[in-house]
Amino acid sequence: MTSIVTNTSASIALQTLRGVNSGLQDTQRAVSTGLRIEKASDNAAYWAIATTMRSDNRAISAVSDALGVSASKLDTAYDGLSRVLDILGDFKAKLVAAKEAGIDKSKVQDELDQLKDQVASIANSSSFSGVNYLKTDIDDIYDATQSVTYVTSAFVRDENGVSVKTADFDLSQISLFNSTEGGLLQADPRFLGTIGGLRYEQYFVDQDREVMSTSSLRNATGSSTGYLDFNFTGPFDIGAGDSIQFDVVVDADNPADGISPPYNAGKINQVVIDQATVNAELGVTDGHIETYVDFTRVINRALKTAGANAYARNYMHPDPPNQDKIWVPTIDLIGIVRTADSTRDGSSFQITNFTSTIAGSGGFHDTNGVQWGGRSSSMTLDFQPFTVAGGVVVSFSFDVDRESPSSYSFDKNYINSLLGKTDGKVETADEMATLLRSFITRTDVIIEDNGAGSVTVKTDPLIDRKSGEKSGVHFTGISVNIEPIPRMNFMEIDIVANPRKVGTYIDYIETVSARITSGASIIGSLAKRVDLQNDFAHSLMASITSGIGRLVDADMEEASSKLSAQQTQQQLAVQSLSIANSAPKAVLTLFQ
Repeated sequence: MTSIVTNTSASIALQTLRGVNSGLQDTQRAVSTGLRIEKASDNAAYWAIATTMRSDNRAISAVSDALGVSASKLDTAYDGLSRVLDILGDFKAKLVAAKEAGIDKSKVQDELDQLKDQVASIANSSSFSGVNYLKTDIDDIYDATQSVTYVTSAFVRDENGVSVKTADFDLSQISLFNSTEGGLLQADPRFLGTIGGLRYEQYFVDQDREVMSTSSLRNATGSSTGYLDFNFTGPFDIGAGDSIQFDVVVDADNPADGISPPYNAGKINQVVIDQATVNAELGVTDGHIETYVDFTRVINRALKTAGANAYARNYMHPDPPNQDKIWVPTIDLIGIVRTADSTRDGSSFQITNFTSTIAGSGGFHDTNGVQWGGRSSSMTLDFQPFTVAGGVVVSFSFDVDRESPSSYSFDKNYINSLLGKTDGKVETADEMATLLRSFITRTDVIIEDNGAGSVTVKTDPLIDRKSGEKSGVHFTGISVNIEPIPRMNFMEIDIVANPRKVGTYIDYIETVSARITSGASIIGSLAKRVDLQNDFAHSLMASITSGIGRLVDADMEEASSKLSAQQTQQQLAVQSLSIANSAPKAVLTLFQ
């Protein structure tokens, strides 16, 4: 039926047109924006995920920028260190050339000065965005609270979002020049010198270099003793019933040492040289000794048979004198030399109770009294003040009378705790004695300030009976964990002013080159890490962008087809609405 009150067909057509228009608007928006889900009302869950991921991407992009800045700083420093290493290689080559005779050192020094200026220029120029790791301004470059810096090196993306990570590194391992000294090309102020007298500096003229000894300057070792030389006066015969007899006495305690009893008289062996001894050694039957060499062999056989701690020997001498290429036998000279008895404390030698039935005894005779070995169980450390910096460890060994050494070590904290200080300084001989006594607690060792600015280390003669080469006190194996370290300034190297230090300069260049190589390695490995993180950041951002697209991007082919269909539907809906509106118009004609 047709109604002039309610046009049902028109209402339905209008509703259809509205629906088509709404869908058309959504499709047009998707086509124009490229998004299937543009706002939360489109799909709340996917919109929330996409919004979070976009925020993460922006954060990762910011981290990537920071990583790029870090990489640039590190690359600048690494390039500077690499170029300096190349220059140091050339520098060393010129120093080696300067050792050659006839080289004009002033000309070489001119070249060295140019290379030094180039190194300084590189250090000054290795700056990025106002940051220079090769030239620093740190009050105490060995204080980690001042020298440690950091760069952005990584990021973490977890349930809490994106966070930045940094990597620390110590500028004391990188800086070439520091305003308060301590750079890799500057003298290291932590050098301990003689460590209070425990070691000393040796200068090798033939090698043009200075090195620190690992033994104390005043190591005390007793002198050995015990020999008898005589000239052979043969030939001669030892007939049946003839003999030369004597006692060999070794390593008796020395009463002059003032040591209380028990006293050891040493090892005593009676030695007999008779015809049987001669015949057995020389393969003769008449006891005939023709030469000094024969007599040496006979004496040796008799000493061995008796179990005596001695042996006979012959000698050589240079001919002509004062050269060391041609050595000839010393004719007719025979020596009887003591060997030590390790079971006794003394160090002495004596041939006593000498008797002979042979006229002249072939020149053999006894000694005039006992030959005592000098006791040397006292040493003096020429004390010099020193300071142990943080992180520095000093190690040393100590032994008495050639016993197995004991090892010790100390650092700044130990000194501060022992001496009640905070600066790690050992300033007086008394403090040095206190330090050594804290380790060496033997009752037979006395360590004291001798009142003359030095430290005396000795054994108590009332306890220690050792004498001769069996006696002694020794500091050995002295080392510092941070050495070798630069002990001079690179910019001050001068082979004209110090021609005898060329070898020392070469050693110095090798030392600083090794340290700069280590620093470049630290920077290089850190730069590699930053590059990897930067690459990962770009890859991750691409992955996140792709993931967001899968969630919210429109399928443009589908949207385009849908848009055409909806436009057609819109036209049909408009036509339907027009037709629906035409019916009431027909009714109006009835009233015309």
